[in-house]
Amino acid sequence: ISQCDFMYCFAITLKKMFSGAADLRQRKKQNCTESDKMAPEERNKENSKLGRSPKYMLIQRFAKLFFGCLAAVTSGMMYAVYLSTYHERKFWFSSRQELEREITFQGDSAIYYSFYKELLKAPSFERGVYELTHNNKTISLKTINAVQQMTLYPELIASVLYQASGSEEVIEPVYFYIGIVFGLQGIYVTALFVTSWVMSGTWLAGMLTVAWFIINRTDTTRIDYSIPSRENWALPYFACQVAALTGYLKKNLNSSAEKFCYLLVNASTYTFMMMWEYSHYLLFVQAVSLFLLDSFALAQTEKVHEVYRIYLFSVIVGYLLQFENSALLVSPLLSLVVALMLSKSLQMNMKKSTFVSRLLKIIYIYLVLTIAVTLNFLLKMFIPHKENEHLLKFIEVKLGLNTTKNFTMNWLLCQESLQAPSQDFFLRLTQSSLLPFYILVLIICLFSVTQVIFRKICGEPLKETVKLEDGRIGERPEIVYHVIHTILLGCLAMCLEGMKYLWTPYVCMLAAFGVCSPELWMTLFKWLRLKAVHPILLALILSMAVPTIIGFSLWKEFFPRIMTELTELQEFYDPDTVELMTWIKRQAPVAAVFAGSPQLMGVIKLCTGWMVSSLPLYNDDDLLKRNENIYQIYSKRSAEDIYKILTSYKANFLVIEDSICNEVGPVRGCRVKDLLDIANGHVVCEEGDNYAYSKYGRFCHEIKMNYSPYVNYFTRVYWNRSYFVYRINTVISFQS
Repeated sequence: ISQCDFMYCFAITLKKMFSGAADLRQRKKQNCTESDKMAPEERNKENSKLGRSPKYMLIQRFAKLFFGCLAAVTSGMMYAVYLSTYHERKFWFSSRQELEREITFQGDSAIYYSFYKELLKAPSFERGVYELTHNNKTISLKTINAVQQMTLYPELIASVLYQASGSEEVIEPVYFYIGIVFGLQGIYVTALFVTSWVMSGTWLAGMLTVAWFIINRTDTTRIDYSIPSRENWALPYFACQVAALTGYLKKNLNSSAEKFCYLLVNASTYTFMMMWEYSHYLLFVQAVSLFLLDSFALAQTEKVHEVYRIYLFSVIVGYLLQFENSALLVSPLLSLVVALMLSKSLQMNMKKSTFVSRLLKIIYIYLVLTIAVTLNFLLKMFIPHKENEHLLKFIEVKLGLNTTKNFTMNWLLCQESLQAPSQDFFLRLTQSSLLPFYILVLIICLFSVTQVIFRKICGEPLKETVKLEDGRIGERPEIVYHVIHTILLGCLAMCLEGMKYLWTPYVCMLAAFGVCSPELWMTLFKWLRLKAVHPILLALILSMAVPTIIGFSLWKEFFPRIMTELTELQEFYDPDTVELMTWIKRQAPVAAVFAGSPQLMGVIKLCTGWMVSSLPLYNDDDLLKRNENIYQIYSKRSAEDIYKILTSYKANFLVIEDSICNEVGPVRGCRVKDLLDIANGHVVCEEGDNYAYSKYGRFCHEIKMNYSPYVNYFTRVYWNRSYFVYRINTVISFQS
């Protein structure tokens, strides 16, 4: 429902309320639906009586669009500036040396940024891309296609933009890189703003969405501590796709707007597919949402199948551009889309409201699921792939279908992002009033959708245009899509805390849409059958009053906290790591290979450029096995065993981290050394008690004692409070 229709209905309502009783009884039968059926001349006469000429309506619509777009863009820009300011206050970036800045990139973030540096150092872009696709200078004894394996398209784009824009003389590479990421986060917020605006018809919903997103930043984004992560590059494009899809699914959309939304869905889906290796899983969840939407005949089948074609083409393009990535061919997204396309002819015969059609619809759903599962099974049989087998094993263990002593599986299970969400998560959402309003909006929408489905089953046709006074918000396909989508994402978030970063932003959007939508309030009032106050008038008042009250309460409680974050100087300084990197750059041979924990190896690769034996990447079975083997330096193994493992990877130097060796974790059994003891059989469980058994001491402790046989294999060359560096001897001395 457009804003003009709202204003028109509002004026008619006021006119009815303040007229005489007899006149009111005569006009009570007339409503906004009848006014829409008037001839253009009659409507123009009525508009002129209310002081609304067509020119006035055009100006009003333009003003609404202009100020809404201005608010959306301003919100995105302010959020990007906010992130930049907060990052500066947290890390003192402008006052740090290059080495100290690079240390702020931890784990896999360090690897992504290191390849960005290599691209800028290459003599040409083509040469840089070739070296990345045939990379043998990162991991010892291994040549990798880094672009494919680590999805480095964001770094390729960033390096091209940096060099093509002539920014070398204007801004440092690191500022340009993080500036792009912060800019994308601004686009992310703008897309959420627009989505809520399109759904509710008022940009007040967009403002509330942005407010909730920023206040719950801990649970909506990981930008604070993992800037180069793939999701920070990819999710803004997915948000743009969702915004365009929301507009595309709307009924009675004019052809120009529909074409624009369709093109935007195309472009954003292709880009999203290229930015994140796990993008096809998120698109699969979206495809399931559209499948359910179409199965209940709540959307135009032609539009839904156009989106399926976009998925299909995106998978094909992604397969080709990602160096024939077989994971896309065996993805559940492709299997589901092909099954739906094969069943399209059957689906077209199911729109008739007959008993046979309803029976066929059940068969149709069963047919689609059967074809999808069978096709996925056949593809995995005949197409060679390594489609995250460890992920499937993890799901089995997570669901309790299997048990394992495998170090990698147990280490993944211990990660906080793969645990069930904590009570603190729900408490934070409740304190910001987000969760209560989301549940309210979700319940109203679900009940309304259920009513619509029952009407469909009973053979009652849906209205082509849903008016405010109808109170049928569940008949709007874009609303039903978002309800299904947030429920599916919510189920995933209840299992894995890391999924909250996909779910919570859309919780903000849906809750803001609901409290700002007169249709939602009107749907509620239809059920309550209000008679004391005119429901349309009350719905319009509440759709303005409730978000205003929420906004003022959020401003009063959370705005001082946000300003404190920006004004308070924090300090992030790691002198021990700085000293280690400085020593490596000055003392270690250029051809040296370092071994240690994967997280530290990523930082060493970024800050020094030296080759390492492992990396913090978890999408490659060989790298996972390497990581487990290198982690044995914290286990109860002999010096000879560790020496053989390290020399098998041609390592020259070993780095022991005191924080891992002497780790005192909050959860006993999830420390690295505990997991290694379980995997190696050095822990025996009897009657609920754990007994440690090994004839060797813990390697990382014993090597510090400087006695034989450890000194025969390893020579300490550097140490500080946090790190101990040992040279791996090529000539072994067996003198005691």
